[in-house]
Amino acid sequence: MVDVTLWAGLRPFADNQEVVRVDARTIREMLRKLEERYPGLHEPFRGQVAVAVNGVIYRNDWSQELPEGAEVMLMRRLAGGEGAGRRQFRRSLLPR
Repeated sequence: MVDVTLWAGLRPFADNQEVVRVDARTIREMLRKLEERYPGLHEPFRGQVAVAVNGVIYRNDWSQELPEGAEVMLMRRLAGGEGAGRRQFRRSLLPR
């Protein structure tokens, strides 16, 4: 079970919630369950989302496992970046 923080643009599609609890083992499963619960998220998820798990950004690797209690944030995907599709960023940049 993980708590997923949604960027402001996604909140209207998820009953205006900032954080949603999801029981999922991978990023792919988490995104699928969120789409099932909130069908309005389907379109924004298509190529527009990046997922930060404990400070590491994943843009393409949806098979990444989600550790129990991980800090998970859905973010708007930005153009460019590293070929591996993930980048470490300072935890001090995360909203608290």
